[in-house]
Amino acid sequence: MATSTHLGLRHALVLPQSSSTRVVSSSGLSLCKEFAPVKLKCRGVVRSARGGVVKAVVTVENYVAEKSLGEITKGDFPILDQEVNGYKLVYLDNAATSQKPESVLKALRDYYGGYNANVHRGVHALSAKATDEYEAARKKIADFIKAPTDREIVFTRNASEAINLVAYTWGLTNLKEGDEIILSVAEHHSNIVPWQLVAQKTGAVLRFVELTSEETLDLEQLKGFLNERTKLVSTFHVSNVLGAINPIADIVKWAHAVGAKVLVDACQSVPHMPVDVQALGADFLVASSHKMCGPTGMGFLWGKSEVLESMPPFLGGGEMIVDVFLDRSTYASPPSRFEAGTPAIGEAVGLGAAVDYLNNIGMDRIHEYEMELSKYLYEKMSEIPNVRIYGPPAGDHGERRASLCSFTVEGIHATDLSTFLDQQVHHLLSL
Repeated sequence: MATSTHLGLRHALVLPQSSSTRVVSSSGLSLCKEFAPVKLKCRGVVRSARGGVVKAVVTVENYVAEKSLGEITKGDFPILDQEVNGYKLVYLDNAATSQKPESVLKALRDYYGGYNANVHRGVHALSAKATDEYEAARKKIADFIKAPTDREIVFTRNASEAINLVAYTWGLTNLKEGDEIILSVAEHHSNIVPWQLVAQKTGAVLRFVELTSEETLDLEQLKGFLNERTKLVSTFHVSNVLGAINPIADIVKWAHAVGAKVLVDACQSVPHMPVDVQALGADFLVASSHKMCGPTGMGFLWGKSEVLESMPPFLGGGEMIVDVFLDRSTYASPPSRFEAGTPAIGEAVGLGAAVDYLNNIGMDRIHEYEMELSKYLYEKMSEIPNVRIYGPPAGDHGERRASLCSFTVEGIHATDLSTFLDQQVHHLLSL
């Protein structure tokens, strides 16, 4: 057993008499170079019990590592091929917005450079092509989240608009004074403010679920809040601050038992793990394109067909109507009913390309890799003195939290620390 300055980890190297060499580190990482001689510089030789030769390795040449998913995909993102502050860019802000792979950028270029036209209203070739690609993106999203039909996918500007759409259509139609909406103290502002506004208009009451000592949702308190006055439970699937993961299927079962609807903020789950809306059983789910490798200015609402059909229009304009008279109008069926005016066509096409990109990698593979990252991140951050990590422990396999980490450092303001890390992290990573 020895420390290799080349590998940067402790490992034992056993050299069999074969044309390939495999190095297995103490952490379980497998490094191999098939059909090529491996050059070693060693400090000593010890004969193992099985007759193999164990060497204390100083350097290893001519090997290739079995690459991580991050290493495999990094080259797909052109923006990462640059230097910032004189060092290779390291981007860690994916919870706020993700970078875009070349395939998404190409989809945008192809639309604006090849078939830029309006959708659903032209008979010429470019309009037909644009409409086909726009609706193909809707179908891709429906398949991605296992929706029964693409007619349940409504394009919005972002997840915030999707929540507002539900609040101002379903909410204003169905809520009255004394009705209750259950939220949690850990919600994104986009899942609090719209319900505050609707509560002010309707007289509905907001109830907020607190957190446990591990900073997960207090499920017992949530169950205690549920009653015949509860009309909606609106909560996160994965918290963008705590990394906590809610048991949505259980929450849906409890809420439906008292006749309440459930809205799921899935911005931090849809890009990172397989999501099946039919298995979750919720009534609404929202997500944002820009957090799943797609363009900004695009998101979507998924809603059960029967619920969407019962909801009035959100905005008025072209595309969301069937007939317009001077004294009245008739409205299209969903999703068109909720997509007034010229939509973000290029952004929808780009989102479709982002879904293709994630599918090509595989969501199970992405989730498995991110659980590894979650466990590693939490464990390593926990070793740093005076650091306070928010949210639950990672679990034995990283399954209890997402691979993000909000933290504070005693005696240092968050802005000061962020500025320092932005300028110095490259030095720290090289130590």
